[in-house]
Parts: sequence; structure tokens; C-alpha cells
Amino acid sequence: MARQIGDVILEVEDLHTYCFTRFGTVKAVDGVSFSLREGEALAIVGESGSGKTMTALSLLQLQPRPAARIVKGSIRLEGEDLLKKSEQEMRRIRGRRISMILQDPQTSLNPVFTIGNQLIEAIQNKHAGEDRRSLVRRAVDSLKQVRVAAPERRVEDYPHQISGGMKQRVVGAIAISCGPRVIIADEPTTSLDVTIQAQYLRLLREIQEETNLALIFITHDFGIVAKMCDRVVVMYAGRHVESGPVRDIFNSPSHPYTQALLRSVPSMDEDIERLYSITGQPPALWDLPEGCRFAPRCPHADDRCRSSYPRTLTAGRNGTTHTAACWRLDHPG
Repeated sequence: MARQIGDVILEVEDLHTYCFTRFGTVKAVDGVSFSLREGEALAIVGESGSGKTMTALSLLQLQPRPAARIVKGSIRLEGEDLLKKSEQEMRRIRGRRISMILQDPQTSLNPVFTIGNQLIEAIQNKHAGEDRRSLVRRAVDSLKQVRVAAPERRVEDYPHQISGGMKQRVVGAIAISCGPRVIIADEPTTSLDVTIQAQYLRLLREIQEETNLALIFITHDFGIVAKMCDRVVVMYAGRHVESGPVRDIFNSPSHPYTQALLRSVPSMDEDIERLYSITGQPPALWDLPEGCRFAPRCPHADDRCRSSYPRTLTAGRNGTTHTAACWRLDHPG
């Protein structure tokens, strides 16, 4: 069954999430905008500390409180602004309509409860009135959906009794157990070996094709982006610096940061003595430069880049679908 890209289901506009600390205001997410369509897979990429995970947590209003607060922007899920929802209303939305697969399954699962109990806790969010037998049956069905062998036996196991790859499948089962419209996968293959990683990615793709859900995939791996995703948002120092279809980003990256990220990916076709790396470090999020945040590391930066942040401009030939925030787009080349 092929995926059908439908209407826009999630719209994020000018999102700002700040952490207020004694050292200053950390602008973890500072003006991020993107949209997601039904059946679409969107990748969010960038170095560690660029704001990817905080963006994802903000969508669910799970940013670490009280330090972190969403200070500006809108998050619309099927036309409803989630930032206007109360905590009680968000509890009904999490899991049912938008869900998240966290990065480390070892810390996502409670070691003192069985797999079945943890699945049932999530399933009760949507099926609270059902009896125990019915909930167990739904838990088994969820494990079957993520291709867990002998699910009737696994619901009685504790997390320490199953492998890392199996834990990740269980976390995926919890995420999809209530039939959400959107799933956020935060680097779900980081702790898996290459073989299990390929199996898990194939599984996510199959589930997406079966249910036509929308997927946000947070990752460092451009190989995963090429295999899994339709569009890419590149983040740097709390802002999105480039976005567009996967093919456009790979074939004609427009922002110097995106170009540097792609150059950092090893190529099997080239024989080089030393791998490329981006010089310098990302700026401290509580002491950001006045102009372009990549300017101190950019080989093309000039006085204009250092004095003012560039507006988002159209890149390439695909109209507004491929955009980047770089002054060089005013004068290509």
C-alpha cells in the first residue's frame, strides 16, 4: 500500500521556546516554522544542541518546566491551536492524536512494570471503559503491529528481559497504540546496531503506509533522511535555516550550514585521507550573535551577515517549497 500525501495536518508558526536560567535566557527554539501533511515524513536535522528535541517536546507541551516556556508562536493540529489547550486537554491529545517515540528506549520504559502494564496504561487513554481482558488483547495487537514475536508472552515480560531492538519496538507500540495522526520519532535508531536499525526503519515505513500517519523524524543521519523522508528542515542554534524537499536539499543545498553538513557525510566513491569537519562550535544559546548565527563558522560570511540576521528567501526553482535564510541568495554565487 503506497502512502497518500494528504492535507496539512500540523502547522508550526514562529515557535519560540526559551529556558529562563540564572545564567540568562536560553533561546532553545527561536522562531521555527514548518508544516506537515497527512502521510508525509518530515526530517528535522542539525547538530546536537540545535533545538530539534526541544521543538518536538514543545509540540506536545512537554518542555522541561518551570525553566522552559513557550513564549510565542502557534502550533495547530488539524486546525486547533495546541497552545490554547489546558494541561487536562493536552493529556487527551497526547497519544490519541499526536505521539512521540523517545530517543532511548531503556529510559522510556519503567523497569518495575511489565510490558503489558505499560502498554495498557497508554491504551486506557483512549479506551478507559474497557475491561482488563479487552485491554490486554489490544496490547497484544499493538505488539503484533510492530512485528514483535510471541506477543502473548511478551506482555508478561519486564523490560530487562528483552533486547534493545525489542525495547524500541515496544516504545513504538506504545506510541501507536491509540491511533495518533502524528508521530514524532526522536532519533529512535541511535542505540541500535546497523542490522536492527534497518529493520526498525523498514517497520516504521510499513506502519506509515498502513495507517497513513504523518511522521516527524529527528536525526543526524542523512542516510536515514534519504531513505525515510519527503521533506527536510535544517536547524542551527534554535532556528530553521533551510527547508525543502529531500531531493532539492541533497542536490542543491543553499545554506552554507546545510552544505557543510552534507560535506561531512563520508562518501564511498571518494578516497580521502581526512574526513571533512565543520570548524568551530555552535554559539551559546544565551549569548547569540547579532547577525547570522552561522557567520562565525561560515567561509562566506561578510559584514552584512555579522550585523543582521538574514530573512528567509526562496532557493532553487521550486517556488516557495525550498527556502533558506542566507544573504547569499540575494546575490547567488
